[in-house]
Amino acid sequence: MNKHLELAIVGRPNVGKSTLYNRLAGRKLALVEDVPGVTRDWQKTKGQLWDIDLTIYDTAGLEGFESDLIKDQILTQTLNVLTNIDVILMVIDSREPILASDHKLIELLRRLKKPVILIANKSEGRQKQEGYLEAFSLGLGEPIPISATHGEGLDELYQALLPYTKDFSSSEDSNISSEHLKLAIVGRPNVGKSTLINALLDENRLLTGDQPGITRDSIAIDWTYKGHPIQLIDTAGMRRKSRIDDRLEHLSVQDSLETIKYAQAVIIVMDAQDPLNKQDLTIASHVLMEGRVLVIAMNKWDKADQQQLPEIRRSLNSSLSQAKGLRLQPVSALKKKNLDELMTHVLEAYQLWNTRIPTSQLNRWLEQALARHAPPLAGQTPVRIKYATQIKSRPPTFVLFASKPVEFPTSYLRYLETSLRDYFNLPGIPLRLFLRKGKNPYDSRER
Repeated sequence: MNKHLELAIVGRPNVGKSTLYNRLAGRKLALVEDVPGVTRDWQKTKGQLWDIDLTIYDTAGLEGFESDLIKDQILTQTLNVLTNIDVILMVIDSREPILASDHKLIELLRRLKKPVILIANKSEGRQKQEGYLEAFSLGLGEPIPISATHGEGLDELYQALLPYTKDFSSSEDSNISSEHLKLAIVGRPNVGKSTLINALLDENRLLTGDQPGITRDSIAIDWTYKGHPIQLIDTAGMRRKSRIDDRLEHLSVQDSLETIKYAQAVIIVMDAQDPLNKQDLTIASHVLMEGRVLVIAMNKWDKADQQQLPEIRRSLNSSLSQAKGLRLQPVSALKKKNLDELMTHVLEAYQLWNTRIPTSQLNRWLEQALARHAPPLAGQTPVRIKYATQIKSRPPTFVLFASKPVEFPTSYLRYLETSLRDYFNLPGIPLRLFLRKGKNPYDSRER
């Protein structure tokens, strides 16, 4: 039996909530920057403090936002989180005086009738600074001095949490397993990524609004769709690099790119009123370069010229010819239209992404492909491709062994890729072909 605890981290902006979240999680999950209001949507992850298995919630500071609409959404979401956890960690900055907003937050927490542990962060060297001394006025007893950045004071935090832990069997642990499909939702700012996730979940889990840049962190959400366990990941909108001059936006975009790298499948959301924008194609090319499943959600379709669809599909195949047959689904996230069709495309493409082709079948394809179009000469000498084999899936990756280590023209490699894709019916997923010099291990004749 292990000890388990669900806790939420709260406090005004810029006191180090996300730094503590990352510390308890054991890895960098939340963006950290020395400006208020970095965290918007709450995050949830698994973590550990000595022998306590933790479910940790990082929440936004409840002030300093650009609109009352955003603030109201954040307050509602934060209260929903706090009603379902075991313990609240109220974080203050030990170097700063206690403010009226701290007292206001304490009043709100008391109404929830949850245990509250007061954390005096940024207490490097255990110095009793202004905020630490004033914290006694909050009526929560002596604060626990910690440094989330340097990992100081965690032993005292452990002792404070112990009385609230619950025993549980390790079989009850709900950590994300390798069977979960990690599905990232990406795109330009303000195309409806968060609205799409809310529509899929059928709840207002993520902040939404008309202004771009609301989402900053990549937010992972566990979900089950028709029996398929999925981890949805919302990401910050990605503008062209030349237009980014804010450090926080730069960090958010880097976080989005990292999310693509570690996802298995990606839905790129495009605005149907501005389809196949240059930045859309740049993002899509990056997803394919990373070897991920790619499905396109053409959002706001109810507002677009729907006669454009055939032309959009033609342009898509022309612009992203490295993955011909990409799945494109018109949707309306706001009206929850065509979402099942979108997810069907994702699951079908994910299945193809895991394809394994027997070597015997590959070489029957290779024989026919070479008969239709022989390899170009290397100088005056013909090059023979002896055999092919698949070395991995996710994405399907193949090695062709040739008589000479020559560089084939890109056009010929593209011919082989297209032929392979058509022969084995692998539309719209990235394929990788590599050329190597070597003898055919299936040829038993003496050389």
